Amino acid sequence: MERQNVTLSLPKALLRKAKAVAAEEDKSLSEFIRESLDEKIKKDTGYEEAMERQIRLMKKGFDLGIKGRIKWTREELHERR
Repeated sequence: MERQNVTLSLPKALLRKAKAVAAEEDKSLSEFIRESLDEKIKKDTGYEEAMERQIRLMKKGFDLGIKGRIKWTREELHERR
């Protein structure tokens, strides 16, 4: 991923707290800010909610009308006619 440097102006108290949290998580300040922005964007765009909804659907499964019983073999499905 291509990156670009950005200059930010932050209140000193906020910067101090951000550095402390990043250090607690054993991350650089850049990594901490990058991850925080990424989380915010995913949340605001609905990405996270859509992903969780799709995961729930996959775990639940889909009704394919076979009631859990497969009455054919792989060979039968791929048989040339």
